[in-house]
Amino acid sequence: MKQALSLIALVAALPALAEQSRQLDAHEHGVGTLDIAIEGRTVGMAFEAPGADIVGFEYAATSDADLATIARALATLSAPLDLFVMPDAAGCTVVEAKAELEGEDGHGEHPEHDEEHHDDHDDDDHEEHAEHDHDDHGHDGHADHADDAGHTAFHATYRLTCDTPDALTAINFAYFETFPNAQEVEVQIITGSGAQAFEVERAAPLLDLGR
Repeated sequence: MKQALSLIALVAALPALAEQSRQLDAHEHGVGTLDIAIEGRTVGMAFEAPGADIVGFEYAATSDADLATIARALATLSAPLDLFVMPDAAGCTVVEAKAELEGEDGHGEHPEHDEEHHDDHDDDDHEEHAEHDHDDHGHDGHADHADDAGHTAFHATYRLTCDTPDALTAINFAYFETFPNAQEVEVQIITGSGAQAFEVERAAPLLDLGR
């Protein structure tokens, strides 16, 4: 149990680390990341994708139509087994799911969609990030800072329970059918025996874990 908790905690921390790295790297549209930790019957997942991949835009939404689009996307991202389809034999069910949208200018943030209450430390990290972003970006010159303001990202974290984890031999990325702008997902799977990295593309959406 202790090992399981440590793996899940590691996955939960990965989106924040990836976001810090992206502040220095180019924002790559079409590419998302999915980190998975498996220990016993517990599966933790952390997903991130550029805003353009999910809703088709990355500016700060203000219109009712754009806000509704974001709300629908957050609801969709809160159903991980519809996006990352696992074998029926594995018997996986969602225990907890949280999805949110964050913008680098501090104005693209939207309420999370939770299946259960998120941990207090998530609130602290989110508030610190929001304050930092707010200090770094002003309200003026929106057009001049279009690129910076456009670097929004959807984040989602999941916790699953799988009755037969040995049957988790493949993941079908229905995610690509749901979000047409998505082209690739970089996947890292962490288990007690180590980590493996994969690249799953739209043209080949089935990740074979039985190899």
